[in-house]
Amino acid sequence: MTEQNLCPSGTLSLQTLAMPADTNANGDIFGGWMMGQMDLGSSVLARTRARGRVTTVAVEGMTFHKPVHVGDLVSIYADMLREGTTSMRIGVEVWVTRQPGGEVLKVTEAVFTFVAVDISGKKRPLPAQE
Repeated sequence: MTEQNLCPSGTLSLQTLAMPADTNANGDIFGGWMMGQMDLGSSVLARTRARGRVTTVAVEGMTFHKPVHVGDLVSIYADMLREGTTSMRIGVEVWVTRQPGGEVLKVTEAVFTFVAVDISGKKRPLPAQE
């Protein structure tokens, strides 16, 4: 995951629109909102692989490259970087499509770590790959 990527890495896991309620004092989209969307998007991949419940245990290297504007189509891409016995490291990239011109830009990236958990919240092994 580098700023020089010309196209997204990973699989599209979530899309949403940046709305006025999600802005900071400068009128740009609040970083905390963006981090929440990244957590949701990467959890889609983690839950699918774990075939059940997961929890976020770490976020590394959160880098904001460009601001996100109201009205941008926000696309979250997730890529499985590594699997352990119970954990998964997932690379996450956020790309936006700006309107009306349709310009596509990578705006942020990070690595999220998830752990598979059982119904009581205790770690459990990832199921065997099919």
